[in-house]
Amino acid sequence: MKTMTCRALGGPCDLEHHGDSADDVIKAQDRHLKEAERAGDVTHQAARDEMKARWRHPKRSMDWYREAKQAFAALAEE
Repeated sequence: MKTMTCRALGGPCDLEHHGDSADDVIKAQDRHLKEAERAGDVTHQAARDEMKARWRHPKRSMDWYREAKQAFAALAEE
């Protein structure tokens, strides 16, 4: 199990996401940003907008995904 924060994944806060894979923490970040948007949390809006825009541009999306996976892989196991 490893931990990445919202901030480490491009967000504005230090909420920790835990997972056995990079995909686990990326999915947790997506859920977190969606929940923050629904709650009206404007501090997360830029990260949410960036996340939505990323998926409209496959190359940028894959670059971000690869970087997130590399950052996850570099973390020590908990």
